[in-house]
Amino acid sequence: MKKNLILLAMLAVFSVILIACSESSAGEVDDVINVVWYPNESGEDLKSSRDEIGKLLSEATGKEVEHHLTTDYAIAIETIVNNNADVAFMGAQGYIEAKNQNESIEPIVVPSGPSGTLDDAVYYSWLAVKVEDQENYKVDGEFSLDTIADKKFSFVSNSSTSGFKVPSSGILAHFTEKEEYADLTEEDLMEGGPLFSQVLFGNSHQGSAVNLLNGSADIAAFCDTCVENYVELVEGEENRPGAIYRVKDDAAEPFNTVAGSEFILISVTPVLNAPFVANLDVLGQEDFDKIQELLASDDVANNEGIFVPEDSGKTALFFKSDKERFVPVEDAWFDPIRELSN
Repeated sequence: MKKNLILLAMLAVFSVILIACSESSAGEVDDVINVVWYPNESGEDLKSSRDEIGKLLSEATGKEVEHHLTTDYAIAIETIVNNNADVAFMGAQGYIEAKNQNESIEPIVVPSGPSGTLDDAVYYSWLAVKVEDQENYKVDGEFSLDTIADKKFSFVSNSSTSGFKVPSSGILAHFTEKEEYADLTEEDLMEGGPLFSQVLFGNSHQGSAVNLLNGSADIAAFCDTCVENYVELVEGEENRPGAIYRVKDDAAEPFNTVAGSEFILISVTPVLNAPFVANLDVLGQEDFDKIQELLASDDVANNEGIFVPEDSGKTALFFKSDKERFVPVEDAWFDPIRELSN
């Protein structure tokens, strides 16, 4: 018994030392810029974009850059919240969740729209079905959300802006006007019943789209920018209901398993562009300012390794069709997404 007590005491002291060491290192600025990426941007096909951005961050700060790839939204968010990353590229909803948990997280820049400003800095949240099933989702010849009840539905992650927050808000606004679904909540949409027969999460926009195309889901939510490297418009106007897209024959993983498959958009909603964000506790204000100034510069706007020409045929995170560039942004810009939870 005495030996056990001594052992427990030693373990307690050791634990205190570990906690103290952990706390002393938390929030310290060091010589490495750790960048964490969502699953959507962690694919091998986007490595050149990640590397070019890493090179810029290194040039701005004079520090080594390390990339951290993830397979789960929650892991990426927790990494920057818990002071284990300096910078992250994340959707508006993920940023808001991170900010709620750690006040030191601030937006750096967002990619602009074609105008080069924040006025059109949006991408699009899609609800899509297989082309051959499209008539099942129409009422009087027009696509209607009424038709999605009792179907198998795929979201991206409950921390995804365009893959959950925005589409779920629209679905709730539509169905809670009906007596049968008057008490429907966001939590209800995360599981089968009372609205959907089954709910899946793709863990990335690519994964959600593949859930649709391989038959696991009847309807899927995902965004245009995360799948644009893998699909091509074959009919209709891009980012409009009725537009039909086809998976390219040479599409990279995970679309290589569904090459040639087609889907049609039944609902399209604009969404605020995703920001690069920083944890000021571990990045520091000085490096934040350097990174923001460089990313917002004309040099970066004209860097074809960052803003790849739209007609280049290359895969990339960002494309240049007109005056696209990075634009500094403040926290309040994301209030419209915050208000979806109010």
